[in-house]
Amino acid sequence: MTVPEPPVRILVIKLGALGDIVLALGPFAAIRRAHPDAHITLLTTRPYVDFLKPSPYFDDFWEDDRPSLIQLSRWWALRRRLRGGQFDKVYDLQTSDRSGWYFRLMGTGARPQWSGIARGCSHPHANPRRDFMHSIERQKEQMAMAGISHVPDTDLSWVAAPIDRFGLAGGFCLLVPGGAPHRPAKRWPAANYGALAAKLSAGGIQPVILGTAGETPLAAAIRGICGAALDLTGQTSLADIAALGRAAAGAVGNDTGPMHMIAAAGCPSVVLFSGVSDPSLTAPRGPQTTILQRDSLVDMKLDEVAAALSLR
Repeated sequence: MTVPEPPVRILVIKLGALGDIVLALGPFAAIRRAHPDAHITLLTTRPYVDFLKPSPYFDDFWEDDRPSLIQLSRWWALRRRLRGGQFDKVYDLQTSDRSGWYFRLMGTGARPQWSGIARGCSHPHANPRRDFMHSIERQKEQMAMAGISHVPDTDLSWVAAPIDRFGLAGGFCLLVPGGAPHRPAKRWPAANYGALAAKLSAGGIQPVILGTAGETPLAAAIRGICGAALDLTGQTSLADIAALGRAAAGAVGNDTGPMHMIAAAGCPSVVLFSGVSDPSLTAPRGPQTTILQRDSLVDMKLDEVAAALSLR
C-alpha cells in the first residue's frame, strides 16, 4: 500500500494593523490558490484570529504576542515553535525587522523556502524601491518573485455578521471619525463630522458612527450636533464592520483601519488624508473609493466632502 505524502506545510506571517490585514487578503487568497492541498498556518496577532478563522485561506492560526527584546524566554519559546512547525515554505508578508528576526530563529540548517526581505532568504523581494510602492502593488510583486503570478482583488464575501441587531432601517451612511490617538493630525474635526451627519439626516440618510470604545467622546461630539446619528462606537466586531460596509449607502472616514474594511466591502467611500501620510502608499482600495487630501484636515471643507460622497 502506498503511503500518501504529507501535505506541504506553509507559514504566512502578517501581524497587523487592521488596514495591513485587509490589504493582505488578496495575497492570502493567492497563496491558498497556489497551494490548494497545503496545510497553511497564519502567524498573526490576537485581534485578527477570530476575524480570519471563517476565511478559506488557513488551516491553523498561531498568535504572536510580539515579545520585547528583553523577554528571552518567550523568544526561545517562539524559536522552538517555528522550528517545530517543520515548514516547507514561509511567506513573510510583514517584511519588518521583527519578521526578519523570525527568519534568523529558523537557524542556518534546514531553513524553509522564504519569501520576504530577510537577508539570505531564498526568494527575496529584490526591489530596492519596494518601500515606495503601495502595499497592494508591493505584495503582488513579492508574490510574483516567489512564483505566484496572480493575486486577486480583496474578497470579503466570506465574512458574515448579523447586523440586523443594530436596528438600521432604510439608507445609512457610515462615519469613521477616529484614528490612531497618537496621530491627531489624521483626524477631520468632530464638529465637521457632526455637520456632515446633520446634512445626511436632513436628506433622509441615517448617520452611523463607528469606532473603538475609546472614540466614544468623538461620537458624543457628533451627536451633540446631530442627535439623529447612531453611536456604535465600541459595539462592532471586525466582521460587523465589513457587513455594515456591504449594506451602507456610503461612508466617510479618516485614514484608519476600518475604512480599509469598508472600502474593500464595496461601499462608496470617501477617505480623508492629511499631509502626515501618503495615500499613494497606504490608501484604502475599493471599487468606489475617493481620496481627498489637504496638508491640514482643518482646511478640508464640509461641502467638498459632501460633494465627493456618492450614495448608492
